[in-house]
Amino acid sequence: MLEKVEGLIIRTRDYGETHKIVTLWTREKGKISVVARGAKKPKSRMSSVTQPFIYGNFLIYMGKGMGSMSQGEVIDSFRSVREDIMKAGYSSFACELADKLVDEKEPDPFLFQQLLTTITYIDEGRDPDIVTMIFELKIYQKAGFAPILSRCINCGNKEGPYAFSVAEGGYLCQRCKYIDPDCYLLSEKFSRLLPLLAEMDVKRLGNVSMKEENKKKLRSLLDNYYEQYGGYFLKSRKFLKQMDKYY
Repeated sequence: MLEKVEGLIIRTRDYGETHKIVTLWTREKGKISVVARGAKKPKSRMSSVTQPFIYGNFLIYMGKGMGSMSQGEVIDSFRSVREDIMKAGYSSFACELADKLVDEKEPDPFLFQQLLTTITYIDEGRDPDIVTMIFELKIYQKAGFAPILSRCINCGNKEGPYAFSVAEGGYLCQRCKYIDPDCYLLSEKFSRLLPLLAEMDVKRLGNVSMKEENKKKLRSLLDNYYEQYGGYFLKSRKFLKQMDKYY
């Protein structure tokens, strides 16, 4: 049965000499993988619509096994992302998080829109660090290992400032921070920032700016947290760390 789906290509890999396996995150069906036959042929009509970051409408056939893609219509190719190595790196990071941490065939229209908006904002030139970290925190919630940021994870105290404990999985208040000698000490302002980013709909993000030192601190915190709970190696994160040395 042929079905029309709206989706974003988050991953492709070669299949045989001429085909591709395309991973789509769709609004209607969640994450699915389909075969695009002949897509590796330069003159194939499928070649241009089966590239990473393509957002479009696709005709797919879903059987008992892996489905197949018969047609695609591009809505947005995110040209700026595809032509800029850093934008492509951040977009790859967001897509790889979705690919690794979201189960197949579990529709989540809100989270799909969050990823689509994240790529759109990166394409438009918004701060990629901020938009990807907002999406990253949403993915942690979906995957079931989001940090506790609304209260002290030990005693329940809702008054900051807090320290962030990777080992404990969230905030520790001033009385409980002794539990983790390696916790990140946070200012009152920073304590409020992290839950704000975690709960914010990325579509409502204005022209937010953040001090470079705060972005680096937040990035380090999230990287260490993911290493503790994420469970999957992320090639795109390694690439961005390497590129930080040159930009």
